Amino acid sequence: EELRVLHGNGGFTKWLLQVARVDVLLLDDWGMAPLDAMVRNDLLEMIDDRAAGRATIVTSQLPIEHWHGWIGDETIADALLDRLMQRHHRITLTGESLRKTSPKPNVLEPELDQN
Repeated sequence: EELRVLHGNGGFTKWLLQVARVDVLLLDDWGMAPLDAMVRNDLLEMIDDRAAGRATIVTSQLPIEHWHGWIGDETIADALLDRLMQRHHRITLTGESLRKTSPKPNVLEPELDQN
């Protein structure tokens, strides 16, 4: 939704330049929501601007072999994944989710005023 606003108010180009200069960009939960044509094109433009020398970290529960299908447009998927995979390091985490096993934070219960 924010990208649509940026396109509408003319701020997309400025935002894209800012993203291109960030040393490390984190794309979290890759593949969690469907992509429309505008977002696919924006992703390609963003990754293309960064591909030459800036780090991009992608986290996903979607297996890499399903990324092409998730992106949807075959030509854009080829271009996008080619740029992401040309100089990549893959880390696969296994085991139980830490969210399941993490203890709940210590939360102090408010004390009621006895007066």
